[in-house]
Amino acid sequence: MRVNHEYGCGGAVAYLAAYDVHQARVFGRCEATTGIVPFMALVEQVMTQEPYVSAKRVFWIVDNGSSHHGKKAIDRLASRFPNPVLVHTPVHASWVNQIEIFFSIVQRKVVAPSDFTDLDQVRDRLRGFEDRYNATAQPFQWKSTTSDLDDLPARLDRHTLTDRQQESSAVLAA
Repeated sequence: MRVNHEYGCGGAVAYLAAYDVHQARVFGRCEATTGIVPFMALVEQVMTQEPYVSAKRVFWIVDNGSSHHGKKAIDRLASRFPNPVLVHTPVHASWVNQIEIFFSIVQRKVVAPSDFTDLDQVRDRLRGFEDRYNATAQPFQWKSTTSDLDDLPARLDRHTLTDRQQESSAVLAA
């Protein structure tokens, strides 16, 4: 007997968030899509609240996504607010941005498994998790130091050398 299964895709939700690293506070929003307008709505959501509105500088650490990439994004923020400083992470270095740690938590605890009946349920679960997170979270404790970062190239070289030696051994053993 043959059984067919039909899968119906109910759409997608773009979850944009900013993370205050000192207070372990998340500012999130669910949007229909990503882009400049949703990103600027997130910036507006954060930058119109204290302490950000009156801070001397507010650093926005971002990846190289198109909605906040390059000089145009810097100019866009500067034309709207006097104090944001946009800092772009190096390509393939999302691990230096603490919001990415939060997104990995969301992926494991909220989104997976993806058994939602509709997009409203996704939005509700994201908002509920954000509320619980903001009520209980503590700032992430980084274990890396600047000297660890300085030592990184040498550690990578040692690791690469070890990998090459193991590959050579595996080839010789074959």
